Amino acid sequence: MGRLKAVKPRVAALPPRIGRAVGDEQARHRERDATIGWRAWYKTARWQKLRLKILQRDLYTCQKTGALLVGKHPAPNSPVVDHKRPHRGDERLFWDENNLHAVSKAYHDSEKQAEERARR
Repeated sequence: MGRLKAVKPRVAALPPRIGRAVGDEQARHRERDATIGWRAWYKTARWQKLRLKILQRDLYTCQKTGALLVGKHPAPNSPVVDHKRPHRGDERLFWDENNLHAVSKAYHDSEKQAEERARR
């Protein structure tokens, strides 16, 4: 009788059919953009103009770490205009210049997000 050979698993090679692949950041952003209405505000010319105004006001310097914001996305020192108080769809808070400040992507994606998760 012949010897049995192990069959290579094929399940892991299949592409995901439900939801999105783990770590697929672009798919996560597309999903959020489609389901959360106020996310469209970030795509407007009004936001781009306000964003530039805040970056210039803050001299392209992170208001939390002091780092110069000279990188290009997705570099850790790329500029992010952040809401000091989360707006959660409140239009008044979203567009309020006094509620905005320039921070680095590294700060925004780590410490700031951890703070917001802790508040919920």
